[in-house]
Amino acid sequence: MQSVALGVYIAEKTHNDIWLGLLTLAAWMPAIVGSPLGGVMADRFSRQRWIQANNFVMAVTASLLATAELTHHLSLQLACYLAIIEGLCSSMSWAAWQSLLRDMVDKDEVLAAVSLSSAQFNLGRIIGPALAGVAIGVGSTGWCFALNAASFIFVVVIFSFVKSPARERVLTKVRVWAETVVGARVAWSVKGCRNPIIGVGTVALIASPFITLVPAMAVHTLHAGKVGTAWLVGAQGVGAVIGAVTLPEVAKRTSRLAVLRGSIWALALAEALYALAPTLQLSILALALLGGAYVGTLSGLNTSVQLHAPVGERSRILALYTLSLSILYPIGATIQSAIATVWGVRAVTLGAAAIMGLVLLAVSIFMPEFWTEIGPPPSEQVNLLAD
Repeated sequence: MQSVALGVYIAEKTHNDIWLGLLTLAAWMPAIVGSPLGGVMADRFSRQRWIQANNFVMAVTASLLATAELTHHLSLQLACYLAIIEGLCSSMSWAAWQSLLRDMVDKDEVLAAVSLSSAQFNLGRIIGPALAGVAIGVGSTGWCFALNAASFIFVVVIFSFVKSPARERVLTKVRVWAETVVGARVAWSVKGCRNPIIGVGTVALIASPFITLVPAMAVHTLHAGKVGTAWLVGAQGVGAVIGAVTLPEVAKRTSRLAVLRGSIWALALAEALYALAPTLQLSILALALLGGAYVGTLSGLNTSVQLHAPVGERSRILALYTLSLSILYPIGATIQSAIATVWGVRAVTLGAAAIMGLVLLAVSIFMPEFWTEIGPPPSEQVNLLAD
């Protein structure tokens, strides 16, 4: 809801796509600090309590955003400042979310669990835009911000009931930089972690900025306004949920690696179709396909890290995975938003799809081992042979 409301607010207030990129930059760049810190804290302390603390702060920032809009004091600068705080807390808690998930399922269910997590997250892309449309129509964007604040409070409450296996406590002094460096060295030495971190950064830089530019595509290119923005965001969510609940079953019948490779190729193709779609209806269909391919790509890469990362450094390695996404996505979004002001959203999105396709082709020809190295871990391969 907040994503749709902020996108509409900025698109209508500025009529300048660069502000969409700047807001994305403000929300994601704090991860440079937040992700490493969050990874260290999640490897040391209660992941549930760490998630609760950060969500409480995000509830406060969302409340301030709602208050500013409802009292007509919201400015672009204030929205960016609050996005920085919220982005910092979000990035600090994300490693805890992901590593906690691995504690709760068996190894052969990790892909399904990651996909289910993506499904529930992307349900917000279906329900959120619909509720945002109602809230904006009946009230204002401020109502969306207020409901978002309430959602963070709900997370704080619900995590009081989440239980996970006890872990050995780390009693040594917290050294964020030194412990992050250790996690980075381990991640780089394990190709099943290193390759997905590089892969998600590449996708984030080239392909992911389509998410930032959805309001611009709806408002400026398709001339569909607020309703069009909600439909497009919702279409991506529908595709993501369908992909999240079906692809794990496909992976069981084929392989996790086959689903990942198919998803990332489909991502490039679907983004090209989305760029070329001449009407809102065709854009919705293309974006649904793109949403399914996108969640298949990110779930596959994330699962590889989950399976290959050593237990003691898992949160820190997952934090580096998140950091790769969190840094390169806003950089790509800012660059593509700036180019879109000159060339248009269609041209930029089509160009990104073409570059993504060329990168995949180059990897397949010159670095075929990239894919096999993020396949099943050695122990898993032995088990499969034994079976």
